[in-house]
Amino acid sequence: MSEKIKFEKSSGNVFKDLELPDAEELFLKARLGFAVFQIIEERKLTQTEAAKILGVKKSVISQLKKGKFNHYNIEQLLVFLNRLNRDVEIRIIPSEDREGQQRVVAV
Repeated sequence: MSEKIKFEKSSGNVFKDLELPDAEELFLKARLGFAVFQIIEERKLTQTEAAKILGVKKSVISQLKKGKFNHYNIEQLLVFLNRLNRDVEIRIIPSEDREGQQRVVAV
């Protein structure tokens, strides 16, 4: 006999689903921080090499690799992306009949 598994559809933002304050900001930091982490991994940079490129201590790279993106503000994460040879484009577009949202689209 199989049991039915209860599940709830996600909004796409785990922080919002958990009803955390500043959910949009936390989600944006997570997306930006993960993009930084992915670039470091793709380039197979050591923590020392990544720290030198980003202009930070090795402990900062360690925190990024552990997913502790909330230790940084959005501006810092954008600067990290620039130092990793990424352009960052911010577009402001109408959101029609709903509250606007922030999103990161990595190309």
